[in-house]
Amino acid sequence: MIKRGEESALTSWYFEIDRNLFFSIIIMFFIGLWAMVSAGSVAAERLNPPQEWHFFLVKAIPIYVIGFITFSVSSFMNRRQIMIISALNVLICGLLLVATLIIPAAVKGSARWVNLGFASVMPSDLMKPGFILITAWFLTRLEKLSPGNIFTTKRVWKWDAWPAYLGVFLPMLFIIWNHPDFGSFILYLLVFGTMIFLAGLPMYLLSILFALGAGVGVFTFMSKAHVKSRILGFLGLAGGGDNYQIRKSVEAVQHGGLFGRAEDSFIKQSLPDAHTDFIFSAIAEDVGAILVSILLILFLYVLKQLMIHALNTKDKMVFYACSGLMVLFGVQVCINVMSALGLIPTKGMTLPFISYGGSSFIAFCLAFGMILALIREDKWKK
Repeated sequence: MIKRGEESALTSWYFEIDRNLFFSIIIMFFIGLWAMVSAGSVAAERLNPPQEWHFFLVKAIPIYVIGFITFSVSSFMNRRQIMIISALNVLICGLLLVATLIIPAAVKGSARWVNLGFASVMPSDLMKPGFILITAWFLTRLEKLSPGNIFTTKRVWKWDAWPAYLGVFLPMLFIIWNHPDFGSFILYLLVFGTMIFLAGLPMYLLSILFALGAGVGVFTFMSKAHVKSRILGFLGLAGGGDNYQIRKSVEAVQHGGLFGRAEDSFIKQSLPDAHTDFIFSAIAEDVGAILVSILLILFLYVLKQLMIHALNTKDKMVFYACSGLMVLFGVQVCINVMSALGLIPTKGMTLPFISYGGSSFIAFCLAFGMILALIREDKWKK
C-alpha cells in the first residue's frame, strides 16, 4: 500500500491522479487483450493463408505496450508539455493526411492509411487527441481575447483567430471526407459542434451549421457510392449492398443469449472483422448479454467521470477538453455497438480500447493520458 510520505513525483502522481478513471482504462486494456484471444483467433483463421490462433494477439502486444507507455507518461505532463505534444500531433497527422493523397495505402476501397514500412497508420484516428486539445485551448484563448461573444465580435475574425483555426483544420477534414471516411468526418464535426455550442454559439449560427451539415450528408449520399449502398442496403431498398455483416453480427449476439456460448461460438467464425468493427458481437456471443452489459457499464462509468470533471472545474480549457473527449468516446462507442446490433448501417469504427487497431488505440491512450494530466493539474497545482 502506497502511503503519502515522501513527495516523489510518482507518489504525488498516484495521490493526485483520478485513479478511478485511470484504472477503468487499464481494465479495458485487459478486456481488449482477452478479446484478441477470443475474436482474434477466429479472425486469424479467415486470413489467406490462415494463421495461428495467436496471430493478432502477438501483433497487438507491442501496440498495448506502446499504448500503456503513452497513457502513463502523458498523464505526468504539465499544460505546456500537453500543448506541445498536441501541436506536434496535429502537425504530423496533417502531413500524413496529405501523404494519403500522394502515397495512399488503400484498405477495402478507402485510402485513409499510410504505410510507414514498419506499420500502417490511420492519421484521421491519430489526430483526435490533438484536435480536441488544440480546440479546447483555442476556445479558451478566444474568451480571453474577446470577453464578449467569441463568434460574432470583430476581434475573433482577425487572421490569428478563427481564420487561422479554420485554415488548419478545414483542409484536413476535407481530406478525411474525401478518403472516403464519412464516419470519422461526422465524428470530428460532432466533437467540434459540441465544443462550440458549449462555448456559446448563437442559435442562428448553430442552425446554419446544422443545415450545412445536412447538406454535406445529402451530397455525400449522392456522390459516394459506398455510403449510398450501405444506407440503401440497411433500409432494404433496391440498389443497396448486401447486409451479410449485419445479419451475422446480430445472429452472434442472439446466439450468445444471456450467459454466452463460448464453447459453441460458431457464428463469429463466419463474421468478417470479428476482431475490429464487430468485436462487440464476438464478445457477446462468448460471454452473453449479462457480462457484455458490464463492459457497457464500464464505458458509461468513464463518461460519467469525464462529465463530473467537466462540470466541477472552473478552468475553461479543462471543461472544453473533457467535454470534447466525452463526445468522441461516447459517440464512437455508440456507433460501434449500434452497428453491431444492426440499429444503424455498418461503419468501420473501432470500439475504444477493445478493437484491434493500433492507430485508434494509441490515439485514445494519448487523449485520456493528457486529459488525466489536465484534471490533475487543475485540481492540485493551483
